[in-house]
Amino acid sequence: MILPDYLRPGLRIVFCGTAAGTASARRGHYYAGPGNRFWPLLHETGLTPRRLRPDEDHLLPDFGHGLTDLAKTAFGPDARIPAQSYDPVSLFEKINNVRPAVLAFTSLTAARLALNRPEAAAGDQVDDPRLPGIRLFALPSPSALAKSHFSAAPWHSLAEETRG
Repeated sequence: MILPDYLRPGLRIVFCGTAAGTASARRGHYYAGPGNRFWPLLHETGLTPRRLRPDEDHLLPDFGHGLTDLAKTAFGPDARIPAQSYDPVSLFEKINNVRPAVLAFTSLTAARLALNRPEAAAGDQVDDPRLPGIRLFALPSPSALAKSHFSAAPWHSLAEETRG
C-alpha cells in the first residue's frame, strides 16, 4: 500500500483518486505534489474550516471526509499506472464497509475506471448497484498535470450539495 486509507463510518465524503502521484508517494501524504489544488479547494469550498497541509491528511476524517485511491499498489502519473493495479472490487468493499454519504472521485479517470463508464463527465453520477445508497460524484483532477482541463465549479457544487 503506497498511502494508507483514511476511512471510518459516518463520513460525509470519501475522496478517491486514481493512485498516489510521485510526490505524494515520496512524501507519504495525499495530494502532496507541487501545484496540486486539492487542499486549497477543500478550504475554498468550505469543506474544511482551514487550509490543511498534505502532512495533515490524517486529520481529514475529523472534518467528515476520507481518503483512498483506486490503485493502492502503484504510484505516478495516471498514464504510467498498470491497468492491473486498479482495483474497483476492493474500493467498493471498503466504501460499503464505511458507508459515506458520497464517494467523490478526484479525477474523471478514477470515476471512469472504477465505475466502468468511459464517458463519465464531471458532476453527479448515476447510482451503481455495487454501492447502494451511496451518492457518486466525479471531479476534475486537482493535479497540476491536469491544469488545462481543470474547473473548480464541480468542486463547489459538491460542497454546496453536501453541506449540512
